[in-house]
Amino acid sequence: MSTVDLGGRFGLDFELAFRESRVQRALQTTPADVSAAPQLTFARNVFVPLTTACRYTCTYCTYYDPPGEASLLSESGVRDRCRVGADAGCTEALFTFGDEPDDRYTRIHDQLDEWGYDSLRAYHIRACEIALEEGLLPHSNPGDLDRAGFDRLKPVNASMGVMLETTADVRAHSGARQKEPADRLRTIRAAGEAGVPFTTGILVGIGEEWRDRAESLAAIARLHEQYGHVQEVIVQPVVENERSDFASPDRTTMRRVTAMARRVLPEGVSVQSPPNLAPVRELLDCGIDDLGGVSPVTDDYINPEYEWPALRELAEIADYGGVPLHERLPVYDRYLPDRFRRVGFDGLPADASPTGAWLTGQIPDALAAPDVHGERFRSVARREAPLATPETGASAPGDD
Repeated sequence: MSTVDLGGRFGLDFELAFRESRVQRALQTTPADVSAAPQLTFARNVFVPLTTACRYTCTYCTYYDPPGEASLLSESGVRDRCRVGADAGCTEALFTFGDEPDDRYTRIHDQLDEWGYDSLRAYHIRACEIALEEGLLPHSNPGDLDRAGFDRLKPVNASMGVMLETTADVRAHSGARQKEPADRLRTIRAAGEAGVPFTTGILVGIGEEWRDRAESLAAIARLHEQYGHVQEVIVQPVVENERSDFASPDRTTMRRVTAMARRVLPEGVSVQSPPNLAPVRELLDCGIDDLGGVSPVTDDYINPEYEWPALRELAEIADYGGVPLHERLPVYDRYLPDRFRRVGFDGLPADASPTGAWLTGQIPDALAAPDVHGERFRSVARREAPLATPETGASAPGDD
């Protein structure tokens, strides 16, 4: 039987192969082949961009700043931002930064050295600790990491993620510091080896073909089958911005690729559509069941021209689809220890990751804390938390 061998194609040091029939099944999928999800979920978060420096310069990205222009968020800035988020009822601190920026940016390296850190990774761990101290569960997008890197971050993160984007060799990733699909595949595998509840996704419209989309989704599905760690897959359209000449994919494309994701991915893996970037109402019948992390207090620093919808708009989306809306933690229910799960939850077994517990270090303690923050986490896990929150401005103090 014919197979697709991405391990051989990319020279990976592990096997990553799946049947050609899986790709063909994806390519033949239409929205009529999937059903609308019975519910929608979202996480309430605060965005914490540690730095806008990145070793990559992807042509569709507005997040990174050139060398000499990027800054680093201070410890007090991290704490202030997290405190505002916790006060607004958030449960997640979303940490973002570019891949290994202190390798390329002298200013970032010098600032870290002045603060007593030998790398951004070390500073990142401290930032996660601050978030936990202020009553938030960290979810980090740390870029490409190996198993050892995930092992260091796991005790202070409820979940982590990195976008695969595509397995294709596209012009959008070209240049002296090219983003390689092999590195992302290794990262997703390493997260599985470390037993990290993980978010990944594909980026639609950066020059990839339909077969590339199908293979990317099949690769994610195969890695999840091996490790059980992929909690959600984001199907994200590229969006127009001042750096990009890529047009946003049309409605028909997004409907088809979203349906492909739902059909290819295992049933327990959520399909996420970001409501500030995608036409979510027109995708509800294509199998999406999650609206991602939405912040009542901070901008989307990855896509600053595209504002988060207010929480009331999420409820309107759910009403439009005729389904209930539930708030969730950054770590999905099935990865929580049994004592924190809601009664009657029938998800996949939780406590046994490939290397032990899914949640370790400070995370179980934060969930069990007898304070107001611990109770907020537990009430969200039990789906007893109110969805309403006072609408606040889309800014936060502490941008120093």
